[in-house]
Amino acid sequence: MSIIIGIDPGSRFTGYGIIDQTENHIKYLSSGFICTRIHDLPSRLKIIYSKISKIIIEFSPNYFAIEQVFMAKNVDSAFKLGQARGAAIVAAVNYNLPVFEYAARQIKQTITGIGNAEKRQMQHMVRILLKLPCNLQTDATDALAIAITHCHIRQNALRIHNKQMFLKSGRLQVRS
Repeated sequence: MSIIIGIDPGSRFTGYGIIDQTENHIKYLSSGFICTRIHDLPSRLKIIYSKISKIIIEFSPNYFAIEQVFMAKNVDSAFKLGQARGAAIVAAVNYNLPVFEYAARQIKQTITGIGNAEKRQMQHMVRILLKLPCNLQTDATDALAIAITHCHIRQNALRIHNKQMFLKSGRLQVRS
């Protein structure tokens, strides 16, 4: 059993999603978003740190996955996003969680098979993968997609690690 928390950082809305991975199965545990839009930036960062810390205490995750910063057209927005990410990452590191970062394109590719998938496609696939009755709020869906991405990438890495390579008649063979 591995509990994975995914974070979709934002200076106004930070999404979180928590899933449980048991062998080849993933199960939805919780999701939501942290709203910080009515405060100044330092207060927003404190709220993000505090709320993520509480979520970590409540669910005791094994892994922390977060979306990487992308270069936005608005430099100020990119800096604020980076600071929100920093607050979230500090919360994870404070609880000794390993932090994994994924690019938006990689997340979309993993979830939908399309690197430039639209929000609607992402919501639909997350709902199907987690067997949810309805679509969730966008930031929560994105955070769950990040957690699912970590789950799949981790699973593939373990499969590769567990296979042994050997030579047979001059050809490279894979043994399960």
